[in-house]
Amino acid sequence: MGVPAFFRWLTKKYPATVVNANEDRQRLDDGRRAPIDCTQPNPNFQEFDNLYLDMNGIIHPCTHPEDRPPPKNEDEMFALIFEYIDRIFTIVRPRRLLYMAIDGVAPRAKMNQQRSRRFRASKEAAEKAASIEEQRRRLMAEGIAVPPKKEVEEHFDSNCITPGTPFMARLADALRYYIHDRVTNDASWANIE
Repeated sequence: MGVPAFFRWLTKKYPATVVNANEDRQRLDDGRRAPIDCTQPNPNFQEFDNLYLDMNGIIHPCTHPEDRPPPKNEDEMFALIFEYIDRIFTIVRPRRLLYMAIDGVAPRAKMNQQRSRRFRASKEAAEKAASIEEQRRRLMAEGIAVPPKKEVEEHFDSNCITPGTPFMARLADALRYYIHDRVTNDASWANIE
């Protein structure tokens, strides 16, 4: 069914499920975020037992964000993912369960579709680079000044956000460490399953 279709169905059938959420955002004198005590009652005047997270909606925006420069390395990506989870946790403040769902292996038809899309994107990127290089050579042959080539900057290949890849194995290890750290050091996580 997918999350968007489920969300649409849920909000049509039960419109009162969508409510605005208040978020505690306190700053210290030096500008850093103040730690929030999530053991206190929820500022939204509703208590929640469970929080279910679709991690695709967290991993993708944190590994290749649209509103800021991309993270420099995996450590920054993981830190952004943890910060995102912490923010949602402080808004919802679940009392019993935090469930983080990371996709498993996709059905064969979807895998074929993803594969063809990835190959097409790779082919188009190579064709674009060849076209730019051809234009540069043509302009230089005509004696037109051409700006120096940009350094090829490494970019994150989002295709590695796929079950079974080394990136996902490292992310799983990082998430285990993150959860262990929160359960041991944060009182609001102490009784969370």
